[in-house]
Amino acid sequence: MKTKSGNLFTALMIALLVSVSASATAAQPIDTPEIRAAAENATTQSDHEAVARQYEDAASALQAKVEEKKELLEHYEDKSYIYGRRAQDLQSHTHALILHYEKTARATMQAAALHRRMAARLNENHAASSTQAPNAVSGL
Repeated sequence: MKTKSGNLFTALMIALLVSVSASATAAQPIDTPEIRAAAENATTQSDHEAVARQYEDAASALQAKVEEKKELLEHYEDKSYIYGRRAQDLQSHTHALILHYEKTARATMQAAALHRRMAARLNENHAASSTQAPNAVSGL
């Protein structure tokens, strides 16, 4: 009976890891309600810079989680005898979380870079329109 339930548990863990790794391949940036609202309402240069800072802060938090999980993984590897049969499952799960957090952090930093570029474009457009406006007046 133990082998059947053990095999079932192993199959469920493998299915979980496959689903986590499949969803991790298409990582999305962190999208909290606050960041989503700020991004949707961003119209000015300072708005986009604020959204970029929020994304960068979220990516920093993810990097902290990555470091935490790496320490945990090292513990699971060094002390696997403590966890018995679960040791490999815990190691695999923690490794999958590390990959997911790293991919999400990269996607979040890309979103921050996008908002930085938007802010720069708005700044360029504002600078270009302010330099052209006096020329247009002098042409009258």
